[in-house]
Amino acid sequence: MADEALDQPPDAAPSPSLAPATPPAPATSSPAALLRPRREAFEHGLLPIPKLIFPEGMLAQTLAQLKEKLAASVPDGRVRAAALAEALQIPQEQAALALGTLAAVLPAEDPVLGDGAMDGAAADIRDVLLFLYIQSYKRLVPRSAHKDSPAVADVWPSTSAFDGYLSALSPIQLVRSNSRRFMPSQADEEIHQLSFLQKHMANILTLLADSVEGEGDDSLVLTMETFEHLGFLVQFSEGTSLSQAATFFANSDPDMPAVPVPAAQVLDWMSQNIAFSLEYSSERSVAKESNQQTMSDLDVTMAEANTSHSRNSTPSANPAYYRNVTFVEGFSKTSVVKHASDVKGNSIKVLNCHDSVIYILAPLKYATVYGCSDATVVLGAVGKVVKVEHCERVHIIAAAKRICIANCRECIFYLGVAPFNTCYPQLQDHMMQVGVDPSVNKWDQPFVLGVVDPHDSLSHPAGVADVKAESATCLDPDLFTSFLIPSWFGDEGQEPINCNPFPLPEIYEAFQSKKRSALEDIQKMIRELQLDENRKRELAAALHAQFKDWLYASGNIRQLYCLQGLPPCSPAVFTQVCKK
Repeated sequence: MADEALDQPPDAAPSPSLAPATPPAPATSSPAALLRPRREAFEHGLLPIPKLIFPEGMLAQTLAQLKEKLAASVPDGRVRAAALAEALQIPQEQAALALGTLAAVLPAEDPVLGDGAMDGAAADIRDVLLFLYIQSYKRLVPRSAHKDSPAVADVWPSTSAFDGYLSALSPIQLVRSNSRRFMPSQADEEIHQLSFLQKHMANILTLLADSVEGEGDDSLVLTMETFEHLGFLVQFSEGTSLSQAATFFANSDPDMPAVPVPAAQVLDWMSQNIAFSLEYSSERSVAKESNQQTMSDLDVTMAEANTSHSRNSTPSANPAYYRNVTFVEGFSKTSVVKHASDVKGNSIKVLNCHDSVIYILAPLKYATVYGCSDATVVLGAVGKVVKVEHCERVHIIAAAKRICIANCRECIFYLGVAPFNTCYPQLQDHMMQVGVDPSVNKWDQPFVLGVVDPHDSLSHPAGVADVKAESATCLDPDLFTSFLIPSWFGDEGQEPINCNPFPLPEIYEAFQSKKRSALEDIQKMIRELQLDENRKRELAAALHAQFKDWLYASGNIRQLYCLQGLPPCSPAVFTQVCKK
């Protein structure tokens, strides 16, 4: 548990070299200056690689030794995959993955690091140390433990990695068994992340600090440049940079380097701001649980919006409440559409949606799909990371630069790193906006890490030993089909087969051509039938009736009338579909 310090017993000082003073009065009485954890680092920056996660009692000491080792091997202060692999004694491909993941969650682009995949990509040693430090973070445990599954209709195979009662549950049943009422909210997770940083900030600053002549706390200092690297972990809610907010670096002359500040002074300031933010967030969390009217999780939430009916919540005017996350949550047996104008910020979370079709036709940096079942999720262009967890029988369609999949069952992925099967008119523009390059396509090269995620309290119960994970398998080419996004979302003249920016692998293209040829033969045969007008009308009616039966039997009719805002038997719906 991250509730206990990973470096020393709970009653020990956070660091032998740097201990926080008693937090002074709050830095500000205004919630517009709340210090917040950067969710991207904690939600998309954790890797289940055992050698990146150090023993609890030796975290700070091990990283201090690693810093010395890296500093000796990288005189320019830039860590490359080979140096990281040597220092951690891990395969170079895992080190490259770590650098790529770090690049994806940095608060700003690092031109020397790029996306971590280019030759010569090198990360700032300070960012690497912060990235490695948070690998020991564990996500918040649900507030109630599940003992028995009231009704388990389908179960994992007996060889499941889960032990005890968990072995009887599939991912979505595991999520449901804890009940949404007991699952951590976004606000709960944020408080948990802040608590982790509060407990470990002394060690983090000691790790980043430079040693100078002096005694005790005065021997450790931080430059303004190093201080700004803490922006990897925390940020102010209104977008103010750390150095602008800190009194000891504020209004520094840009033409003259700021004087380094004692690390103890930085720790006092950080402790003060974290303590105030924790107190404020905790009060709001208590108020929310007491059913007081608050804005959900301090986020701009658009969880209940689609084209046929809008039930959007209204964000607070206070910028402290604004977060760059849009939510699509809790939908069942319906369809939801969001365009770029509907998405606030650069991230989206699709949570607990079942038997639904979700269209997110927008450029994004981050996307999360969690706890969904029997759904199709179209995610437009995602320039950083897509994360999919605890899902069952879900189809994910996304032009994504990177995707992380964990604890999913019977899911199919049509990705920008795999045979892609859809398009919409703005897709290529959205890809350009977020930097997705269709020429980089590793569709048949999944990187398998492990079956158990040590950061996830749901998938990593006590006593579970790590075992080899089953790799993803390529979709049978005969089962590959194109996914049609309804033309009323955009340009009716542009068909998916013509605007798909990802060329299909040869084997999939061959099967698609075979299917198209078969369809053309059937159409030709029907056109060449020698029928009078009455028989033609009967044939058309029979085809329409069969198609209508298929729409109802497959459930696709619901998607059509949901999106059009029309009743299920509306002639307008059926007429438009038949024209296709």
